[in-house]
Amino acid sequence: MKRYRYAIVMIFVIGIIILYDRQAGLSAVSNAGMQLKQMFFVIPPIFLLLGLLDVWVPRTTMVKYMGEGSGIKGILLAFLIGSAAAGPLYGAFPVAAVFMKKGVKFLNLMVFIGAWSTTKIPMLMFEIESLGLKFALTRLAIDIPGIILIAFLLRKLISKREMEEIYKNSEIMA
Repeated sequence: MKRYRYAIVMIFVIGIIILYDRQAGLSAVSNAGMQLKQMFFVIPPIFLLLGLLDVWVPRTTMVKYMGEGSGIKGILLAFLIGSAAAGPLYGAFPVAAVFMKKGVKFLNLMVFIGAWSTTKIPMLMFEIESLGLKFALTRLAIDIPGIILIAFLLRKLISKREMEEIYKNSEIMA
C-alpha cells in the first residue's frame, strides 16, 4: 500500500475532480490513459536494451570509459549517449541505474541525464527545421556548458554519503 500511495492519492484527486467538474475529470483520465499507453510502448524497448547492455558490456569496460578515471573522455561519451537517446526523459533513469551498477561516475551520470533531457539529436533537427540553424546552435551553445556546469555543481554539492546512498539504491532497483 505504501509503495502505491502516490497513485492512490492521484486516483482520489481525479475522483474529486470528476465530482466537481465531470468534463475536466474525464479529460484528466483520458490524458492519463494516453500517457500510460505511450509509456507501455517506450519502456519495454528501453528495458530490453538495458538487459543487453547489462549482459554485453562488462563493468570493467564501463569503468574504463565512464568511471572515476575517465576524465573528459567519460564526459564526452556520456554526452553522446544522452544526445543520441530516443524517448522521453523517464527512460533515462533506468539507464542511469544500470550505469551506476556498472560503475559510471556521478558526474558522467549527470551529464548523461542532462544531455538526454536537453540536447537530443532529433530535437536539434526539429529546431533547425522549425526555428532555424542560428536558434538551434545558440540554444546548444548555451545548453552544453550549462549541463556540464550543473553536473559539476551537483557533484560538489552532494555529499559522499548521499552519493553512496544513491548508488546503493540503484543497486536495489537495477
